Amino acid sequence: MKKRLLALSLTLCLVFSAAGCGAWSKEAQEPEAQMKIVCTIFPEYDWVRQILGERAEETELTLLMKNGADLHSYQPTVWDLKKIAEADLFIYVGGESDFWVEAALDNTKKPDRIALNLMELLGDAVREEEHLEGMQTPGEEEHTHREADGHEEEEYDEHVWLSLRNAQLVCGGIEEALCTLDEENSRIYEKNAAAYQEMLAALDEEYRKTVSQTPHPVLLFGDRFPFLYLARDYGITCYAAFSGCSAETEASFSTITNLAKKAEERCLPVILAIDGSDQKIARTIAGNTRTRDQKVRVLNSMQSVSESEMEDGADYLGIMEENLRVLREALAAGKGVQDGTACM
Repeated sequence: MKKRLLALSLTLCLVFSAAGCGAWSKEAQEPEAQMKIVCTIFPEYDWVRQILGERAEETELTLLMKNGADLHSYQPTVWDLKKIAEADLFIYVGGESDFWVEAALDNTKKPDRIALNLMELLGDAVREEEHLEGMQTPGEEEHTHREADGHEEEEYDEHVWLSLRNAQLVCGGIEEALCTLDEENSRIYEKNAAAYQEMLAALDEEYRKTVSQTPHPVLLFGDRFPFLYLARDYGITCYAAFSGCSAETEASFSTITNLAKKAEERCLPVILAIDGSDQKIARTIAGNTRTRDQKVRVLNSMQSVSESEMEDGADYLGIMEENLRVLREALAAGKGVQDGTACM
């Protein structure tokens, strides 16, 4: 962590030294956009697009983590830091992976800039990370932190965007920020935000109905587990190989066998993987059950949405709708889960 902070400090020095020497003079000659907005991850970017509506064409909207960049391994470039320095509105998650943000903001003073921290905005809705049954114990390289008195620090799950309910709250914060920055067009933002939040609420209700139709909803992830917020919103029991922020890529024999046993006991028809995964662990778990007939399906955590996917029309609601389709298949549990008998 110290090395990463040192590297960031050096990068910041280079950015502002260059800026002082007119390194950005070419761009400085370009006409100024009415608003400049920078988002770290795709869900934030898409929420802003939806609320801007017709005003998006008049706004310089930048997504930092694209081309497959992942929240947990991302480090800002000089170009990224320049964009943040110029931004009127900067939106970021605010978890441990955003360790670099505080230094970037401290070194880019802009009196009227609004910095929107999702985890601060959500407040009590933010959840601590959970170690699920069956989850591999993290190695020493994993995120284990201790305070000066020797007690472990609380670690909070960063994947707040995977809750449709959180999304509605965040969109309210984005609406407020846009109205503050561009009061003249505030009615447009209010109207767009209200319409979009209705769509988020409707999809949330579809999730609730889907899960409520399963007496004992269970999901098993042969992968990392970034879906804590979604699972807790609807009362879904989950098992997983690793935590959501884990850097592990290989599961132990005991992890594989324990999760395969859970899949058998709960008569699960699907083993889940997440986007960007090679699905190796999920397939190995399925191959170690008695029936070996579980399908492997992918839930999209939107941690690394690419530019090509966005060009093809990817958006937050569409991805969450596809996740619901996968969820329906995964919750189509066998007889054993429905009535307590053994799987047939």
